[in-house]
Amino acid sequence: MQSNHIIHGDSADILAEFPAGSIDLIVTDPPYLVNYRDRTGRQLCNDDNPDGVLPVFAPMARAMKPDSYAICFAGWSALSQFSPAWQAAGLRIVGEIVWHKRYASRQGFTQYRHESAYVLAKGHPPMPKHPLPSVMAWVYSGNKSHPTEKAVEVLTPLIRCFSKPGGLICDPFSGSGSTSVAAALSGRDYLGIDIDPKHVEIAKARLAGVARFQSARAA
Repeated sequence: MQSNHIIHGDSADILAEFPAGSIDLIVTDPPYLVNYRDRTGRQLCNDDNPDGVLPVFAPMARAMKPDSYAICFAGWSALSQFSPAWQAAGLRIVGEIVWHKRYASRQGFTQYRHESAYVLAKGHPPMPKHPLPSVMAWVYSGNKSHPTEKAVEVLTPLIRCFSKPGGLICDPFSGSGSTSVAAALSGRDYLGIDIDPKHVEIAKARLAGVARFQSARAA
């Protein structure tokens, strides 16, 4: 297994081939299983297919190091499916982080003005020395490269809080590669996996830009 790559393929199959106990931290934003469509009509692969999402968690947990963390974004409507899959994989919820939005991303019974991620523990990892607030301000990415693109500014604090420099950060639902960008800029190694070849190419281009930036800064 080589680090600092974006891999195209099915995450469950690819993670099953990773050495057990090789990943320091997972930071990922899987499809919420809501058949999402943005204002321009863009959709997410497997967002209407639990069998394309839930089987990833078991090999993901196997590939994580003992006593390590996974940070998983999830909408409330998916928790009834995600939570049993996490538990079956040996991951338990030890925290929740909520980002407050100044705008409503959509509305139904309420206006949706937040994003949530769950802190999952494999085993009994040490608590962070400087825990993050459970509520933080949202940074909007613009969703230019992906329908649900997370801003690097949102992901960077997660990586710096729950991993150490030089650690391997993996995102099995890589999308446009924001987690890998945040990892590279934070002095960590990265591995991204995504089933959509278009997004894999976008992520590779973004990471190539990060590499050029870091080389120029070091020169």
